[in-house]
Amino acid sequence: MATYSFLTTWCLDAPIEPVWDLISSSEHYPEWWKGVRSVTELEPGGENGVGALSRFEWRSKLPYSLEFDLRVTRSEPPYLLEAHASGELEGVGVWRLYSNETGTAVIYSWDVSTTRGWMNRLAPVARPAFAWNHDYVMRQGAIGLSTRLGAELIVCA
Repeated sequence: MATYSFLTTWCLDAPIEPVWDLISSSEHYPEWWKGVRSVTELEPGGENGVGALSRFEWRSKLPYSLEFDLRVTRSEPPYLLEAHASGELEGVGVWRLYSNETGTAVIYSWDVSTTRGWMNRLAPVARPAFAWNHDYVMRQGAIGLSTRLGAELIVCA
C-alpha cells in the first residue's frame, strides 16, 4: 500500500458553531462540497455521533472515484472529530477547529493508505498527481463551506 499524509488548513470569518455543524454533518457534504458524490449512513452513532459509520464516494478532476467507509471514533464538539477509514482508503482523518476573534481555523489531517492495486503500482510516479487531486478536493471543500456559511475564506495568521 502507498501511504499519504495530508494537512489542510481553512480559515473562515465565521463563528465556530456553524462551521462545526457543517463539518460534523457529513451526510450533507454533497450539498456543498463539490467532489462528494454521495454519503450514505450505514450505522447511526451514539453520543455526538461516535460509532456512526458512513460510506463516501468522492470524485475530482482526475478520472477515478474513491469509495470508503468512515467510522467516527472520537467527537468533542465543537473542536475535534476523528474517523477511521476503510475500503479503497485506509487510515485516519481528524478535523480540529479553533476559534478566535477573527473567526474559525479548521485543520484537517488525513493519514491514509490506498488499497487499489493500480494506485499502489502507480504511486511511485503518480504520487504528485494524487496529492494535487487531494489538494483540489480540499480547495473545493473550503470554497463550498465558505459559500454555504456566507463567510469569507481568510488568510490564516
